[in-house]
Amino acid sequence: MSKIKGNFLFTSESVTTGHPDKISDQISDAILDAMFSKDPYSRVAVETLVTTGLCIVAGEVTTSGYVDIQDTIRKTIRDIGYTSPDYGFDSDSCGVLVAIHEQSPDIAQAVIKQTDHEDLGAGDQGMMFGYACNETPELMPLPISLAHKITRRLQDLRESRVIPWLRPDGKSQVTIEYENGKPKRAHTIVVSAQHGPDVSNELIKTEIIEKVVRPVCGRWIDSNTVFHINPSGRFVLGGPAGDTGVTGRKIIVDTYGGMGSHGGGAFSGKDCTKVDRSASYMARHIAKNIVAAELADECEIQISYAIGIAEPISVLVNTCGTGKISDERLTEIVRKVFPLKPAQIIKYLNLRRPIYKKTAAGGHFGREDPDFTWEATGKANELRKEARL
Repeated sequence: MSKIKGNFLFTSESVTTGHPDKISDQISDAILDAMFSKDPYSRVAVETLVTTGLCIVAGEVTTSGYVDIQDTIRKTIRDIGYTSPDYGFDSDSCGVLVAIHEQSPDIAQAVIKQTDHEDLGAGDQGMMFGYACNETPELMPLPISLAHKITRRLQDLRESRVIPWLRPDGKSQVTIEYENGKPKRAHTIVVSAQHGPDVSNELIKTEIIEKVVRPVCGRWIDSNTVFHINPSGRFVLGGPAGDTGVTGRKIIVDTYGGMGSHGGGAFSGKDCTKVDRSASYMARHIAKNIVAAELADECEIQISYAIGIAEPISVLVNTCGTGKISDERLTEIVRKVFPLKPAQIIKYLNLRRPIYKKTAAGGHFGREDPDFTWEATGKANELRKEARL
């Protein structure tokens, strides 16, 4: 449940926007955004599958607005960078199949008793976790923070043509050596970057290390850091032509890189009445504010719900032995300070907006963006006051 103490190695991974699973996440969230743009009370649960030359979208939707699903899908694929038939998958020539129907009336009557009434029921049962720690300025674990920054830099250098042979697919993996529970150094860094057909392995390794890895991880790298750059060799065939992608298969990449717990529910393609998404955002917000208030060095929050019931079934604060006050007292303060019913969360975090496509790559947490309201730390002073610190 908490980070290991003592000396250890910990590894997290990230993937680029062009990874097949992330393509699927972005398509699902682009459809959600398009519907929220027309009707902010749309109810959306959409899944996407991409494979060689084909995109399939299925799910349940209730909305009063019209959305051109085909156009939304193709624009998303184009924006990611799949614009050439040479990639085996591109926005103009891929087949698109859409199988979307209306949401189950049984679910709808349980959830939407009154639109955004305080007693709006949870969209499903389940438990959601949030996590924060003081390893980085963004209060995220260092391994996942560095892994995301590597994949973001791969994207930036591809789009700017600074590294012209890069293609959209790619992965990073960062292993950090901890000493007495604190990050000490980068032990191993792995990057797999899709590339054009006429690029030498030596050039790939040199440019990735010097232009991608060192600018991101420089202060953590030492003479013993191990680099594995495209360790499988050639990586010309990538994206959906090389591997099928499905929405919701990168839930650890989306959250904390394995540092902390996960309730199992994916985020993308789900509107904010689904507590898989909204309550996970709130749990991160609570954990981050507790750490920002210096009430703990590390904090994990669990919240659980039952379908159709507004009040959470349980709330748990775990500071992993680092809290300035007891976890029991912190739990009481959290229930007092933060709104935890689904309708309250939606209003408090302002979630009925088309902000979700950009969450679907690069992680949902630890990013500076005014639309990511769950990253704000405006409750830190109130928490300190309630804790009498």
